[in-house]
Amino acid sequence: MTDQHPAFSGGRNVALKVPPHRYEATVRFYRDILQLPAVSGPDGDATGFEFGPCNLWIDNCPGLSQAEVWLELVASDTGSAAEVLENAGIARRDEIEDLGTGFDGFWISSPSDVIHLVDSQKQSWA
Repeated sequence: MTDQHPAFSGGRNVALKVPPHRYEATVRFYRDILQLPAVSGPDGDATGFEFGPCNLWIDNCPGLSQAEVWLELVASDTGSAAEVLENAGIARRDEIEDLGTGFDGFWISSPSDVIHLVDSQKQSWA
């Protein structure tokens, strides 16, 4: 067990996971009705917008029946964070989305089943 508790803070990314039948209408809502500025980011089935000091990602997610909100947590040390969260009984959920090799982070589920990405302060994505 590590001696120091990692520092956690809210990240700047919020993901709205949307089923395909709602994706285009959801993107139009943020782009055309609210006219939020676009954010460039990962290629694929995701569209990003500036959302105050955060980025809001609209992700097209086949297999979902309704939208889900996923949040980002930034940890000063992801290894210590993983240990602290495991000792607290927080479920790891790495199976839900592949983060790729070299990504310093992992997925968890809060006690209320909200998905959180826990990643390093050093991450450079969006």
